[in-house]
Amino acid sequence: MPADSAPLDSAPLLQGHWYDALAAILDTELRAGHVSPGRERALRLAVAAKRVLDLDAEDYWPISREFPQRRWAEELGAACFPLEPRSAQRGALTSLVPLYRLMLEVLDLRALRHEPLQVVVTAHLIGEYLPQLAWESTLGHAGDPLRMAEQVGERWGGDDRSCPHNSALRATAKRSLNAANGDTAGFTAYLDRFHSRLGSALAMCAMNHETIGAGERPDVAGTCSNPCRWALRGSLAQRRDLDARVRLALLYRDSPVVALRHHAPVGHFFGVPSTSEISEAWLRTWQRVAAPWPDGSNPLTTSVGGAPEPGEALPGMSALVSAVAGRTVGPGTLIREIGADIAQALAE
Repeated sequence: MPADSAPLDSAPLLQGHWYDALAAILDTELRAGHVSPGRERALRLAVAAKRVLDLDAEDYWPISREFPQRRWAEELGAACFPLEPRSAQRGALTSLVPLYRLMLEVLDLRALRHEPLQVVVTAHLIGEYLPQLAWESTLGHAGDPLRMAEQVGERWGGDDRSCPHNSALRATAKRSLNAANGDTAGFTAYLDRFHSRLGSALAMCAMNHETIGAGERPDVAGTCSNPCRWALRGSLAQRRDLDARVRLALLYRDSPVVALRHHAPVGHFFGVPSTSEISEAWLRTWQRVAAPWPDGSNPLTTSVGGAPEPGEALPGMSALVSAVAGRTVGPGTLIREIGADIAQALAE
């Protein structure tokens, strides 16, 4: 049999989304001399699919530029954080929705691959930026340091002790105003260490005493008794809607399924959560986030629904993300589109 026509049954690996295994096999076969343009292209795509599935977001922009003609490249670029402080392409700093579509897809694919630890890790990552997703509709962006100064002011990021932000949130607020004004190293440090805390700082501003009275809604975190004027923009109905979506995001971040991540093994002989443990934690999480509120305003029961796939890994997750976002958000198809391109390359 000629070297360039050695058979490879890729269907089971593609159906199971085992892009890492497929990449390893293709690399081995190419090194063994089974060379063809289709196989070489399939290897590059399989490596890309693995990196996307790993949620290695800093690689998303380079991957999208490596395959600029692919129909999924634009969406992948929209899901990444910019590599330079003043890049024209702002990606997930403009909107977190493409990144959440990708994370919902990854969650379902990890469950299909029977990887409970990765399901837990992805469920945890979904909570990281959830309060910022809630604020996106009000800010007009997802906390982009280039634009934060347009909306905030007064005590935000300052040293005024009448602001209820603690030192960590105060530092985050301050960095959010100038992170894009320095060099790449400083911008990267902001994204790595501060940006995921921005939602917590904004959440406290949303949950202020001029908007919600005591006992109307679940107590989830610190609130602000003396809000800045910028936090009171918009109608009372708009502010109450934002408060509700922020509270729902924080309820999820402090939920049993997210807490599983804190017990995940990192170089220790701790047990990996089983599928049944994840299911039980998700059931308790759902009971927590879907419970009625005293004023009847839980957005999970009063707002837009999600767009789940059949067999959603954690039933209701897309509905939760959609309720926080204030718009319908469901799992994307980006990774599976890369898989279809792999199959086509191997068939050529």
